Amino acid sequence: MCNLAQDDNEENTMKKIFISVVFALIISMSLSAQVSLNNPENSYELELSYELGAVKVLKNTLQVGENSTNFNFVTQGGEEILFPIERYSGNLSLGGRHNIVLLYQPLEIVTNVTFREEVTIDTTTFDKGEDLRVTYGFPFWRLSYLYDFVDNGKLELAAGVSLQLRNASIVFESLSDGSLSVGQNLGPVPVIKARGSYRFDNGFFAGAEVDGFYATSAFFNGADFEFAGSILDASLRAGLELRDNTDAFLNLRFLGGHAEGVSEYEDRFWSQSISDYTANYLSSISLSLGFNLR
Repeated sequence: MCNLAQDDNEENTMKKIFISVVFALIISMSLSAQVSLNNPENSYELELSYELGAVKVLKNTLQVGENSTNFNFVTQGGEEILFPIERYSGNLSLGGRHNIVLLYQPLEIVTNVTFREEVTIDTTTFDKGEDLRVTYGFPFWRLSYLYDFVDNGKLELAAGVSLQLRNASIVFESLSDGSLSVGQNLGPVPVIKARGSYRFDNGFFAGAEVDGFYATSAFFNGADFEFAGSILDASLRAGLELRDNTDAFLNLRFLGGHAEGVSEYEDRFWSQSISDYTANYLSSISLSLGFNLR
């Protein structure tokens, strides 16, 4: 079991390295040879973005089952240090004012910790003194539509909507006896989106972007039962135009959200939590270096 998990981690790492190398090569070609993704005569324009940095988890708690432990990943699960983070996105501008944005945000934190007290996750109890590998996986894909209310070459103000697919996989694996607690979920999350930026004559630019939503009713969260949820992905960035087609920037981002309620969905998959009640709260802050290629 441990060998399979190690093989999966190595495969995921190789995939991340491959994607990162591809983006790095594209950016290097752009800087060295003035490569452009777009033909000025086209009515559309594609922009690719890549970010690499570090994330600090401010809060991350999980309770699966109303009588189980409210587990703190920061103080109990080894998430008190910094972790690497990446972000990939593409923006397709159509007709000058319409934008289609596709984003992929990998987020998987794997830690090793010796439990100093008894912990119950879902229906599995881990004893004091057990060694565990804890995986908090919450990557997501987000598809957005934005309309540019203002876009005059310097100032851009846009707003729209997004659909985010959460791809949660949270695993507690005992290295002592091999026992597991696994909870996985794939689900859509509607989001409201806005962004703005300003480019100065000297090549510097600054911008802000926010994706957020909060809902406590069954109507908004897409279920036929009450289940509260929220998401906030807000960032500030400042950068410099390196060439006509390439930007470099620093980005400060807050990423957080929560989900709490008693699921009434039928348990169809063996990797779903056995308990119906779940409460997960996450907040984090990250600093990254990014590049835009047009």
